[in-house]
Amino acid sequence: MKNDRSFDTISSKFSKNIYGTNKGKIREAVLKRDLTEGVPWLGINTSMRILDVGGGQGQLALFLAAQGHHVTLIDISKEMLDVAMSNATQQNLQQNLTTVHGALQSIPDLALGQFDLVLCHAVLEWVVEQQKALTILKSCMQRDGLLSLMYYNRDAQRFANLVYGNFDYVQNDLKVKKKVSLNPNQPLDPKDVAAWLNDLNLSVLAKTGVRCINDYLRDPKKAENQFNELLAMELKFNRQDAYASLGRYTHLLCTAFNDNE
Repeated sequence: MKNDRSFDTISSKFSKNIYGTNKGKIREAVLKRDLTEGVPWLGINTSMRILDVGGGQGQLALFLAAQGHHVTLIDISKEMLDVAMSNATQQNLQQNLTTVHGALQSIPDLALGQFDLVLCHAVLEWVVEQQKALTILKSCMQRDGLLSLMYYNRDAQRFANLVYGNFDYVQNDLKVKKKVSLNPNQPLDPKDVAAWLNDLNLSVLAKTGVRCINDYLRDPKKAENQFNELLAMELKFNRQDAYASLGRYTHLLCTAFNDNE
């Protein structure tokens, strides 16, 4: 039986190989831009309730806590949570952050209540029962709440490997015998995600591709030598239809519609 992935023993490696890279910097910048522009109450001087599911070391949680909101950060990795709270203390934000050690699937048993904004970024591709996970996320939303969902895009993974000439890998349905430690286990098909969201009466307000350009650079050195220019181009084009679907990750901002629950 497959198990959901935890990073409890490799938090330092995760920090270096994900958050500390240009890829991670692009991801963080895109999410902060999308949330700032897409969540109307972020800039208002009032405290809202936010749930960050699988938020790891708390980069986005602390960004939101710094704006006066209370963030509940739940993660399956105790090591990640310890780093998040340490960072919160250093920034004098500990009063705005609550950490909960647990898996996404444990949320229904935790009585956390409902939230104005639910974040779930780069989590579903590590989860076995993805559709059920989305149902749990929906249950955490206030009736007029928002869901910020970012997932690993299977279509973009396939396209990148076609561009790289990895035809055997594509022919084998993107499956390998030996998994790479930080490569997502179960990339999501955008068509499946759209159908699941529709079943849950969740409407997509905005769609962004994350790393629409970086992952296709012919000269990867440009990501290092011209990072500011690269980031500017990512932010300029990644919400346009022609490019958004090419993002290695897809970020959706969703809200409920016609909800008669």
